[in-house]
Amino acid sequence: MPLITLTSDYGLVDHRVAAIKGKILSMNEDVKIVDITHEITAYHLTETAYIVRNAYANFPVGTIHIISVDSFYSKDRKAILYKANGHYFIAADNGLLSLIFFDQKPEAVYEITLNNRFDDVVKFASTDIFVPAAVHLHNGGLPEVIGRKLKNPVQLTFPRAVYNEFEKIIVGEIMYIDNFGNVISNISKNFFEKISSTHESYIVKFRNLSLNNIFERYTAFIPDWKNEMQYHGKSIAVFNDADLLEISIYKGNKHNGAKTLLGINVGERIYVEFS
Repeated sequence: MPLITLTSDYGLVDHRVAAIKGKILSMNEDVKIVDITHEITAYHLTETAYIVRNAYANFPVGTIHIISVDSFYSKDRKAILYKANGHYFIAADNGLLSLIFFDQKPEAVYEITLNNRFDDVVKFASTDIFVPAAVHLHNGGLPEVIGRKLKNPVQLTFPRAVYNEFEKIIVGEIMYIDNFGNVISNISKNFFEKISSTHESYIVKFRNLSLNNIFERYTAFIPDWKNEMQYHGKSIAVFNDADLLEISIYKGNKHNGAKTLLGINVGERIYVEFS
């Protein structure tokens, strides 16, 4: 049977996550529920897109993903269902799913019509719309039964890194800060390699600092592991497991990582200058 995953900006103090799980289990006690995260910054769609995009592909094909971020119910906003890469994604029609799949078209998009069909009073979209839709799919139901094809869901533009050929510089943007304080940009490894193939050297620049190398893993810069301790706190640039350029403090955390020690924030520019 397929899994149902949960992602939200609800946190774990309030009742909402428990209510979602309780509603799922009241409809089918055999459902396996997996939390991706409930610590999304409130209403932060780009952060959500980064996390879900890099998590979902590790789940079995057929998994159903409920994404409750910026999802409080309004009669003027649809609840939608994406089918993409053999997975189902349920969310509010707020542009989030277009950010997750900014580089590909979904197999199908549906407006979930459960609340219209049964004229239910919707108090909480996650339990009253998302959960019934997810359990329906989990039980083998077809999306056409709970929704209708949607041609024009809300589309948002994912921030893309650009290359200025005249100045020979990639201009990127910090889009996420992880639990270790690492700051993650939108400069992909593929984009970097495409540009760097025609240049001899480069410098990564942010604020008034610069780094001369981008490493393939967090420990690649350590030449002598007998003296590993001396490298604690060193600033490095690395392509992370999502193949995105990241600035990290070796063995840093949320209190002494790159965000704190270097003062870098989401939305700031980061550059790769070629020569």
